[in-house]
Amino acid sequence: MKNYKCMENNMLNQHPADIAEQLTELDVKNRNIAFYTLPHQTKIDVFSYFDSSIQQEIVKSLTDKDLADVLNNLDPDDRTELLENFPDELIKHSINLLNPEERSIALNLIGYKEDSIARLMTPNYVQVKEHYTVKEVLAHIKKYGKKAETLNYIFIVDGKNRLIDDLKIGEILLADKHTTMGELMDHNFVSIKTTAPIEEALEVFDKYDRAAIPIITENDVLVGIVTFDDILDQVKMRDTEDIQKFGGMEELDVSYTKTPIVELIKKRAGWLVILFVGEMFTASAMSYYDEEIAKAVVLALFVPLIISSGGNSGSQAASLIIRAMALGELKIKDWWYVMKKEFTSGLILGGILGLVGFTRIAIWQQLGFYDYGEYWFSIGLTVALSLIIIVLWGTLSGSLVPFILRKIGFDPATASSPFVATLVDVSGLIIYFSISAVILSGKLL
Repeated sequence: MKNYKCMENNMLNQHPADIAEQLTELDVKNRNIAFYTLPHQTKIDVFSYFDSSIQQEIVKSLTDKDLADVLNNLDPDDRTELLENFPDELIKHSINLLNPEERSIALNLIGYKEDSIARLMTPNYVQVKEHYTVKEVLAHIKKYGKKAETLNYIFIVDGKNRLIDDLKIGEILLADKHTTMGELMDHNFVSIKTTAPIEEALEVFDKYDRAAIPIITENDVLVGIVTFDDILDQVKMRDTEDIQKFGGMEELDVSYTKTPIVELIKKRAGWLVILFVGEMFTASAMSYYDEEIAKAVVLALFVPLIISSGGNSGSQAASLIIRAMALGELKIKDWWYVMKKEFTSGLILGGILGLVGFTRIAIWQQLGFYDYGEYWFSIGLTVALSLIIIVLWGTLSGSLVPFILRKIGFDPATASSPFVATLVDVSGLIIYFSISAVILSGKLL
């Protein structure tokens, strides 16, 4: 068993995040014991840095008294995230352990929609009235600022608790002590409605580069703030989810290392089956042209080249559009602008690959590396023209699918590389053999 006294002494001067990381490396029993031996405040600080699965393990090991102590002292936004991941019975039990004030806060936060910014807000901030002087504000901060999530901004409200401005703490510190908040205000502030989706809030943080933004109701009543660290967590979760979807699977509920093998298979199997069924149409398309292939086996040599080029161009386009959507650079209404731009890009990219493909066939034929027969020029022309059209089609498909998914209410990231590649594979074969039939008709076919 670990020497917990020695471990505790080594940890006391470390950041709570570092302590949490070290405890995470321990097995469940030793981790729970080590956590229990931490000093009161350190225990609360460290708890918020654990993954939700570890938090639940620790919660189940604590007595009601210790659990109540942790829950009552957690930041409301961290506590809300914790409760969201609890089973229903554990949520009920945990909320009943809270004191009346914290219980009211917890129930209020959980009552908001799951994807709303209000779920991330904390009610711990400093607010004052416009008639307060700088001296009074500083005294107010000393009295109530200890529990505040951030002191970077001081929020000004009217008699009905409606937000009318916010001030940077630096402005207050540099002002004369008799100056009122009303004299410092310029009524130029940024806020987010409680009902706003988290995605919209991310755009606001990115646009205004703020450390904290106030959250207000439809009637402009100040009810909380969201800080930049909470937004960073959401950005990480969003990007992780998008990357997993883009790879052709469902997003993981917990980290890869914490996901059981059975759950990992479930998350991946569905998409693999769908993509496999899609690829079966590729075999069907090839079987449809089996007579042409039998007459001119040389056509089959270029099938991997043709369909992979179309799939790659589609994946590239999808990646660019999905990222631009995530950053707020593109909206649904911009689809025609994208189509025009990608048409030009796809045509030029297809022309480049077509030229490379034709040149390769010509060089191999002239140098004797491979004999494509007397109609090698027609074969090269077929490959070049097919590449131009298929790369153009792949580019347009990859850029349009995210818009279609967004329009019908799905996450654009679902337009994953495998999905677009499969779509272009099937259609690309049809295009290739159709062009072959036209150009090589009466020659090889």
